[in-house]
Amino acid sequence: QVHLAEFGGGLVQVGGSLRLSCAASARTFTTYGMGWFRQAPGKEREFVACISWSGGLTYYGDSVKDRFTISRDNAKSTVYLQMNSLKPEDTAVYYCAADTLGVLTTFQDNYNYWGQGTQVTVSS
Repeated sequence: QVHLAEFGGGLVQVGGSLRLSCAASARTFTTYGMGWFRQAPGKEREFVACISWSGGLTYYGDSVKDRFTISRDNAKSTVYLQMNSLKPEDTAVYYCAADTLGVLTTFQDNYNYWGQGTQVTVSS
């Protein structure tokens, strides 16, 4: 069983920045692909970013490319999402997820474990 806990959400103004953290309980965290997803009110959950087990490969959704950066610290079993130049449309609950097969993937169905989510609200 893998437990994921997100931190760092909150209220920020347009153009501001936030850094989300996701701490994993698993000792085998270093073998997992990790992803961030988000769900806005009334919308389906969508892919934001993912990172390979080593951190050497990353991939981003088109709406966040060049504004968000995913990274990980395997020594701390933590994955991060640095969010810059935030827009009102970035308002959502953000979830981190773990793919225990270590695949770099944008597909939600490939992720075995999910955190509870953290709210990000961008005010205009």
